[in-house]
Amino acid sequence: MHATSLKRYAWLSIAAAVATILLKGSAWWLTGSVGLLSDALESFVNLAGAMMALAMLSLAAQPADHNHAHGHGKAEYFSSAFEGALILVAASSIGYAAVERLLNPQPLETVGIGLAISVVASIINLLTSRVLMGVGQRYKSITLEADAHHLLTDVWTSAGVIAGVALVWFTGWLWLDPVIALLVALNIVWTGWQLLQRSAAGLMDVSLPEAELRAIETILQRYRRHGLDFHALRTRQAGTRAFVSVHLLVPGAWTVQHGHDWSERIESDIRRTISHVHITTHLEPIEDPLSLADRGLDRHDEGRRE
Repeated sequence: MHATSLKRYAWLSIAAAVATILLKGSAWWLTGSVGLLSDALESFVNLAGAMMALAMLSLAAQPADHNHAHGHGKAEYFSSAFEGALILVAASSIGYAAVERLLNPQPLETVGIGLAISVVASIINLLTSRVLMGVGQRYKSITLEADAHHLLTDVWTSAGVIAGVALVWFTGWLWLDPVIALLVALNIVWTGWQLLQRSAAGLMDVSLPEAELRAIETILQRYRRHGLDFHALRTRQAGTRAFVSVHLLVPGAWTVQHGHDWSERIESDIRRTISHVHITTHLEPIEDPLSLADRGLDRHDEGRRE
């Protein structure tokens, strides 16, 4: 699926965020619970993150150009990093509100209706997160995966808040409401930190997942029985697109056309295994010692023939 097609899922996330803001905001307004307030504030983060996701998916959908020969796929990492940062900001706001309420406890009102509204909002987030997670994992969109993880965290957070506020309602322990809010803040800090780490890894050209690397190596291994060899396998992930480069060692007596034909077969096998991948193969004569001189990222030309 092209990045342009993924944009409609960002719109789904935006719609869900607006709906949950209205619902959770109403729940907080009815009850006065700082725990429910923390839940509502996180929905504003969801909305900002979804809007950023839409912007970055729009940018990622742009084709390669003169200044961006490898496309714009890395724009998705800015979206997930932005959402991670927003989560940390929301956690700070929740923590501040919780401490203030802990110092100045207040009774809760209309709790039953408020909790019912929060349950409806959580169901919306749960259904939306499942849709986004499935699409994000299938098409390797870190933007949609990040949004899905955040929404799923919001669901569990809401479940804890609802249970805690209900307990306050039954027991009258007013101190429990701000304590729940503080626990919510700590939980979403962890989520934000994980998103920031994954975004940084993508911007630093992290390799493909281990399972995909093993699949590529299995394909290459099958061709060794035909007299070919390989080295300098390098991979990186850029949003929904994967990049693979490998040096293909072939008998020096082969014609360029014959070597190219084998290269095309190998690339075709890899493309059938990994979706949305760009492959670069470099042909080298297997008998020449210099063919193995650039196993590392930087090649040194000592001993090179003139």
